[in-house]
Amino acid sequence: MNDLTQFQKSIDFIFTDPKLLEQSLIHRSSLNEHKDKFFSSNERLEFLGDAVIELWVSRYIYQNFPQLAEGDLTNLRSLIVRTETLAEIAKIIKLDQEIYLSKGEESHLGRQNISILADAFESLVGAIYLDSGIISSDKFLDKFITPKITELSAKSLYKDPKSYFQELSQNKEGITPKYVTISETGPDHQKIFTVGLFLNDRQISLGTGASKQKAEEDAALNATKLY
Repeated sequence: MNDLTQFQKSIDFIFTDPKLLEQSLIHRSSLNEHKDKFFSSNERLEFLGDAVIELWVSRYIYQNFPQLAEGDLTNLRSLIVRTETLAEIAKIIKLDQEIYLSKGEESHLGRQNISILADAFESLVGAIYLDSGIISSDKFLDKFITPKITELSAKSLYKDPKSYFQELSQNKEGITPKYVTISETGPDHQKIFTVGLFLNDRQISLGTGASKQKAEEDAALNATKLY
């Protein structure tokens, strides 16, 4: 088992029940290799954490962005809770270093897999909620997600990223972007897609995601940064 004392200090939250924290870090790939230690993965906590995050984000942006219509609130929330954003936060808090993975998943760069990272972050939030309730999970999310909300909203990227870039490309170049799948990697249950965004035959950016749609959104976001 990992010594999670320092990690808890780094996220400014000490678990009353450390077993909840350990459970949140168990990726299902590790179950077969550690049958004597692990009996279930973090997927149930992930399910709970996903709901906790979505409620917190919905409430936060509703209260702090009174100028946004329902559609823009939905798009902003989608950007905040997307796999890539949560994976970035997971890296910031060094959650990638604490996840229990199988040797095979480790060798396939599982600690860099954005889907695994985002799922682990959701599981961690679920564990905090079960351990100490909504006030503690709200405090944790406020500390680590609020900076991302500020970043995304300041860049006016709360619109759907594909629609936003399409507006830019049509206004500046009169061209509608197209998306081409470059590669698919990883096992069937955890595929990572790489998609290229093209204007005519010119590749503008690449994006990655756990689905083609998410990879396309990532490519659109990356292209927007170049304009």
